[in-house]
Amino acid sequence: MENNTVSIIIIAVCIILSGYFSATETAFSSLNVIRMKNMAEKGDKKASLVLNLLENFDSLLSTILVGNNIVNIFCASVATLLFVRLIGEDAGASMSTAVTTILVLIFGEVSPKSIAKESPEKFAMFSAPIIRVLYIVLTPVNFLFRQWKKLLSRLFRSEKGTSITGEELMTIVETAEQEGGINEQEGAIIRNAIDFSDLEAMDVFTPRVDVAGIPAESSKEEIARIFRETGYSRLPVYEDTLDNIVGIINQKDFYNFAYDSEQDIRSIIQKPLFIARQKRVGSLLKEFQQQQNHFAVVIDEFGGTLGILTLEDILEELVGEIWDENETAVTEIDRISEREYLVLGDTNVEKLFEQLDREQEFETTSVSGWVMGELGRIPKAEDTFEYQGLEVTVLTMAGKRVGKVRIRILPEDGQEE
Repeated sequence: MENNTVSIIIIAVCIILSGYFSATETAFSSLNVIRMKNMAEKGDKKASLVLNLLENFDSLLSTILVGNNIVNIFCASVATLLFVRLIGEDAGASMSTAVTTILVLIFGEVSPKSIAKESPEKFAMFSAPIIRVLYIVLTPVNFLFRQWKKLLSRLFRSEKGTSITGEELMTIVETAEQEGGINEQEGAIIRNAIDFSDLEAMDVFTPRVDVAGIPAESSKEEIARIFRETGYSRLPVYEDTLDNIVGIINQKDFYNFAYDSEQDIRSIIQKPLFIARQKRVGSLLKEFQQQQNHFAVVIDEFGGTLGILTLEDILEELVGEIWDENETAVTEIDRISEREYLVLGDTNVEKLFEQLDREQEFETTSVSGWVMGELGRIPKAEDTFEYQGLEVTVLTMAGKRVGKVRIRILPEDGQEE
């Protein structure tokens, strides 16, 4: 009777230890490393210990698995002896296997792993001091496993890198946003920053048709009138046409040094920065910083002016539209119902399709250019066409450009409106 009691106690302790090892494995595998680093930087010694153990994750994992297997095998052995004594050799082994499997599965695997998954950081910090002792004790075993792993790595060499890709980072941001770690605006800024390096000048520039400029022969009164009517702080100065931009004039310099004096306008004109349409926005931002410039002229392969690009245009790609006191806030993509959108013609077409959850690449930049390409002509109000499950209707025109369109998501076959 006394032997049976001792056996039951040993089995219970083994199942508890099995649960501990299983929970520890889950905690160390699923904890948030960034959160741990923040805690360690604030002076949490247990968080620092967790990070030290994670630096050699393979040895940590082998320590946990060795410990777990030792207690599970010992538990099975003691249980077999107990059941053989209680019900005999014929049925004892089978009954022991069934009972031990159920107990270990419920209390040694599933339950502890589920609990550790809920608070992996807390459990990892609780477990770290104990695992550290076992880690040292099992050093010879860990050494053998490391050599075995090196052999396997040579036999089954993987060419795939372990670094995080941009797509994986996007998924991390979306997960953090869904779980409440960051808000929607913070998530948008991070996503914009990830995509930032892929942007070219043609993706964010202001097209030539929207560019306001100052003729080089303009009088000071005419220049003052143009600044007043446009509300811009910097304007290009051109000779004959916008294809021949000779400089940039700053509103502040104009009023401070030239407007009420005899100083010639050309003395305050700044040298423009000319860039190709394929120029990466990231490298252009560095040039702006190095040259203390805020304004670039985008040219085509013939040297003609395609448009302009300002520092504000680049910053808007990171933080969203920036409206000053002289501008009226405009919504480029306005969702008016579950399936219907009002979209401005100068909206970036790829940005529109991202919002519609239909990522696609286009040869043109704006919605206006996309609509013209699909219709094959200059559109008219009320022109309609269908494109990959979308019904597109031209609402207004701005000269020869599309002013606004309505986009309706068509129901799929068998789906109600």
